[in-house]
Amino acid sequence: MIKPRTKTPELTINLVNDTKWSLSDQKPENFTRLVVYRGKYCPICKKYLQTIQKHIKAFSEKGVNVIAISSDSEKRAKATYEEWKVKDLPIGYNFPITDARTWGLAISKGIKEEPEEFIEPALFLIRPDQTLYTSSIQTMPFARPEIEDLLKSIDFIIKEAYPARGEA
Repeated sequence: MIKPRTKTPELTINLVNDTKWSLSDQKPENFTRLVVYRGKYCPICKKYLQTIQKHIKAFSEKGVNVIAISSDSEKRAKATYEEWKVKDLPIGYNFPITDARTWGLAISKGIKEEPEEFIEPALFLIRPDQTLYTSSIQTMPFARPEIEDLLKSIDFIIKEAYPARGEA
C-alpha cells in the first residue's frame, strides 16, 4: 500500500488515441485523478466511467486531470472508448498486473467471461509533485465513491488546504 504524502510509483501507459501518458509529465493545477477499472466486460465500470465523462469538465475546472486505466488489451480498450462513449476521458490499457501490485491493487482470478487475471477498481488522487493525497482500493466493482461526492471533496480539500491523512 502506498501511504499518503509519499511519492507514487512512476506510471507510463499507452492511450487509446495512440499516444503515451506518464504520471511524471502531468502538471495539473491541483491533482491527477487516476481511475483503475476492471475492463470492458464490467458493466459497473461502464456506468462509473460514463459518470466521470459526464463530469469531466467539472474535474478540469477544479484543476484535476483524470485518466482511466485497465489491464485490457489495446483492442478491448479501444472498443471500450468507442462503445462506452467516453470521448473526453483518456483511457489507458495494458496496465501490467506486476505494476498493479506495486500500487497495492487487488488482483482477481477470472470467472465466467472475465480474463484469467485482472485488476480490481481503485481511485488515486495524486498531487502535482507525484505524492499520494488519497486512495480508495476495492476488491469488488461495488461500493466505489460516488463521482459527485468526490467533486465536493475536492472543493473542500482546496478551499480548506486540507492535508493528506493516513500517513502515520
